[in-house]
Amino acid sequence: MATLDTSIDRAIGGKAAKALHQAFEMETVGDLLCHYPRRLADKGKLTDFSDLPLGEHVTVLAKTVVVKSSPFWPKHGGRRGTRTEVRATDGTDGRRELVMTFFQQPWKQGQLQAGTIAWFSGKVTLYRGHRQLSNPTCEVVGRGSDLDEFEGEETQRWVPIYPATAKLTSRAITDCVEQVLEVLDDPPDLLPEEVRAELGLVSYATALRRIHAPADPPEWETARARLRFDEAFVLQAVLAQRRRMMMSLPAVRRPSREDGLRSRFDAQLPFTLTGGQLGVGADIADDLARQHPMHRLLQGEVGSGKTVVAVRAMLQVIDGGGQAALLAPTEVLAAQHHRSIVSMLGPMAEGGLLGGDQDATRVVLLTGSTPAARRRQALLDAASGQAGIVIGTHALLEERVQFAELGMVVVDEQHRFGVEQRAALTGKGGFTPPHVLVMTATPIPRTVAMTVFGDLDVSTLHELPAGRTAIQSNVVPVAERPDWLGRAWQRVREEVDKGHQAYVVCPRIGGEPESAMAEPVLDDEGFSPRRPPLAVADVAAELVDGPLAGLRVFMLHGRLRGEEKDDLMRRFTAGDIDVLVATTVIEVGVDVPNASLMVVLDAERFGVSQLHQLRGRVGRGTTPGLCLLVTEAPAGSASRSRVEGVAATTDGFELSRLDLQNRREGDVLGASQAGRRSSLRLLSVLRDEGVIAGARDVAERVVTADPTLAGNPSLAAAVDRLVALEQARYLERS
Repeated sequence: MATLDTSIDRAIGGKAAKALHQAFEMETVGDLLCHYPRRLADKGKLTDFSDLPLGEHVTVLAKTVVVKSSPFWPKHGGRRGTRTEVRATDGTDGRRELVMTFFQQPWKQGQLQAGTIAWFSGKVTLYRGHRQLSNPTCEVVGRGSDLDEFEGEETQRWVPIYPATAKLTSRAITDCVEQVLEVLDDPPDLLPEEVRAELGLVSYATALRRIHAPADPPEWETARARLRFDEAFVLQAVLAQRRRMMMSLPAVRRPSREDGLRSRFDAQLPFTLTGGQLGVGADIADDLARQHPMHRLLQGEVGSGKTVVAVRAMLQVIDGGGQAALLAPTEVLAAQHHRSIVSMLGPMAEGGLLGGDQDATRVVLLTGSTPAARRRQALLDAASGQAGIVIGTHALLEERVQFAELGMVVVDEQHRFGVEQRAALTGKGGFTPPHVLVMTATPIPRTVAMTVFGDLDVSTLHELPAGRTAIQSNVVPVAERPDWLGRAWQRVREEVDKGHQAYVVCPRIGGEPESAMAEPVLDDEGFSPRRPPLAVADVAAELVDGPLAGLRVFMLHGRLRGEEKDDLMRRFTAGDIDVLVATTVIEVGVDVPNASLMVVLDAERFGVSQLHQLRGRVGRGTTPGLCLLVTEAPAGSASRSRVEGVAATTDGFELSRLDLQNRREGDVLGASQAGRRSSLRLLSVLRDEGVIAGARDVAERVVTADPTLAGNPSLAAAVDRLVALEQARYLERS
């Protein structure tokens, strides 16, 4: 007999185990049985070819219509060969056909005569406008128009179709699964029996067998429902344990003071805080006054005023005798934060200097390109406690950076940092963990917040500060209307003539080796050759010599030295530069109220959230903002639809759902970027809100009753496996 932990080679033999490991890194019986079928095929019904995804390996049931062989000569010379082309139908519409092409297999013409029904497995590509499988494997199951007419064919009607590869077909995986199920001991259940009864879920052992060998689709769906809940439940159990752990940690209380820097800051603000800023600020103030560390996520629309909320929180910590560190992903954003915070604080940021306010603090900047003398002074100010606010990039994580009493860490654009990086900074708080505020301008749907940030308190800023104007976004489809690009450059000149400024954004800097350029984009018609992405250096030169001649055009990108980038942003902010041609280095945090227009070139090469963030750089003053999204993507393509979706709305939450719908669950959890397999195979964080909410409630009850899960070894083992896969590390937000 076998258990889920049994090695695959012991259960099914070395040859099959090797194939499974090479294809999907499977090592145990549990790995194999958690490789769930993606769908059920009905042997009494042919496959609908309109649903076949390009670029994926599929297994389809099809009826051959035309079979013919013809000679061919290899492109690079050699002997003449034989190409056998089989055209097959899905049985739903005679116009929908799938082409099967076999090379050097002339006997296929006899095997697959017209009217033959067979299973075909291979990778879907395009050939002369038709979907094609090249050299697929095939299994003939009969002849005729209906599978019920097959003579002597006694097979299971509902066949599981697995994610497969060219070398490991769905049928081969089915054979392996059948062998394992014959010798499998029923695995223990991680859900208490009373919970299963309450939710109407089948046992884990039943679900595992039914998902691979169902009698009918209803049985398959009941199995999927149970296993989907398990995925949500284990994730929520990890998060519930983390919430309990954080609540048990001590922290230094930093209550607000009526006579402190924060009160004086509020009194001298030249604008009125929004209701949302005041409400979120009150929640944060209460968190800081407690005896356990704050762990809060602050999300808000582009330009909703998150920085002011963070500054008020940092000042409250300074009033309580602590220091605050603000971690930013880029030098441009760190420098922007430094300038804006120093400007907002005025004399309150001039501690120890002539003219500084009473009880003033210092705000210092520390990046990788900070000059040596200024760097030494910043390190000294941080270590001595003279600097109440230390702003920086990854340079803050270096061992030599020390704090006198780090009381709060603010992480801006948290998704840009890994867990280890955040932990390196919070670890500088010593034995008492600092309070943590992470911020994002990419709104997060509730289901994602519950799944990915389930151990954080979440605050959201919806409203924009008074005086902010709406941003108009237009698509410039140069494939159909190349003349519109000329009009775009005219609009740039018109805005500059009015005294305003503009951004031009490109996908890359220029001068990279060909291997570093963007890969061809997979559109609705498969991979299509594309020119390289437009580069800042090339575009800036063309604009200076062409449509923007005479204007003050400068380049900003990540290869410039820190002092150069800082100087360019200062000059742009001061109005000494008309047009800034840049990469996405300006994506977040850049705040120039006089910038009214942005032109994004090759817009289809950017993601939804990137485009939303980029256009948030304009319209930050009293002048309406305009964003022109220039694209060569053809009408009707997925790339074009994505760009048009961004242009259609400025609602960040709506766009976040659009963005996540186009991404895999592993991307949402951070697993894909890490090169690891996602623990989510059936659960959709966008679709399954009810499942996630229910699992969160059950996990909270179970963990509250048994914090270490000592009484539920099956659940404890599942949690350990999740941690071993390092998925849990991507759920941590500390």
